[in-house]
Amino acid sequence: MKKPLLIKDGRIIDPTQKIDEVGSLLIAEGKISWLGKGKASPPQADCDVLNAQGLIVCPGFIDLHCHLREPGYEEKETIASGTRAAARGGFTTVCCMPNTNPPLDNQTAVEYVKSRAASEGVVRVLPIGCISKGRKGEELAEMGDLASSGVIAFSDDGKPALNSYIMRQALDYSRAFDLVVIDHCEDTVLTEGGQMNEGIISTRLGLRGMPNAAEDIIVARDLALAQLTGGRLHIAHTSTEGAVELIRRAKEKGIRVTAEATPHHLTLTEERLIGYDTNAKVNPPLRTERDVNALVQGLKDNTIDIIATDHAPHTEADKLCEFAFAPFGISGFETALASLMGLVHSEQLTLSALIAKLTYEPAKIIGNRQGKLGTLATGAPADVAIFDPSLEWTVDTKDFASKGRNTPLAGEKLKGRVMATLYQGKLVYKDDSIKVKERN
Repeated sequence: MKKPLLIKDGRIIDPTQKIDEVGSLLIAEGKISWLGKGKASPPQADCDVLNAQGLIVCPGFIDLHCHLREPGYEEKETIASGTRAAARGGFTTVCCMPNTNPPLDNQTAVEYVKSRAASEGVVRVLPIGCISKGRKGEELAEMGDLASSGVIAFSDDGKPALNSYIMRQALDYSRAFDLVVIDHCEDTVLTEGGQMNEGIISTRLGLRGMPNAAEDIIVARDLALAQLTGGRLHIAHTSTEGAVELIRRAKEKGIRVTAEATPHHLTLTEERLIGYDTNAKVNPPLRTERDVNALVQGLKDNTIDIIATDHAPHTEADKLCEFAFAPFGISGFETALASLMGLVHSEQLTLSALIAKLTYEPAKIIGNRQGKLGTLATGAPADVAIFDPSLEWTVDTKDFASKGRNTPLAGEKLKGRVMATLYQGKLVYKDDSIKVKERN
């Protein structure tokens, strides 16, 4: 039997228990067995020790929105490579979108992902099922069967649910199954042929723009349908000031809506496109500084509930082409924490609030079907992230575990790095500088 592991003398931050102080954590048989504050001694001495002095110890991160590409696009990513990348980023639970080939619109496809995750994945993989058959937006998928197969949400991500009747039906079912409907809010008539945010910079670059209104219109419609049905709505990758305000007002009315923002929409602006960097081409597009500020304020006042990566890996060849032909997407697992720590270092967000948006808050949206996630409470799965908030490092995509090297942050110096990740008590990632002292 594997010995218990003591994570010793780290700064433990657990928003679920309102803990933020130096202490130690004992892990046994894949569970949190003890949390001691200060210099408290563990209930058993016969354990291996990981010295976390100077490091943050918190629940493993939960990503409600990522793309693992398998099945169908294994040249971009696989469940094996994607979950290794997630572990390097401190994520212990990832929820994969259904825009695969075939799409996750039936039990067989969902079971395939679950099987591959069980055999190849190093962290927890929770599939998201389609809203419509084939993600075509024409006919509702068998949402009851998908719910029975264990999906944690429904989405046609990559494609908005433009048929209002289909969306209304989906929200009706979301209430019955108590699972969220996640929508990619984009009026595609307004964005057809668009390459980046519509504005002065798109005009200067000669690129067709994608206006904020395209997002705001569908957000407003979805909120109206959520109010009509009482269903559970989740707005994916919120990017505009207008959308934030619409969500804020909807919450004041008691509409059942949650929302996410991505690390790139919270930290980067459309100016990243000035050099025609295809790695900064993402949908929804990077917006203006005003939009970024509105998103950060939305995080602070809980209009934006969570942070999700929208990890969207592509091959090098995909992005090495004329800008108009490059696919949308940023590979985000391995830079997410460091990007977001910029908000903490600039005092725009507290460290505890950031951790809550990556752990406890997404766990609430998923619900209790997967057990007690996003917490270091005794008896919970030992899903733990350990990171150095002040360590400076340079992004080198050659070191990525993900097959996707498509990030506009390549070559940049960031501050804050994941040092170790444990999933159900097992070290699934460990920086070379971290040593575990084994007791014989």
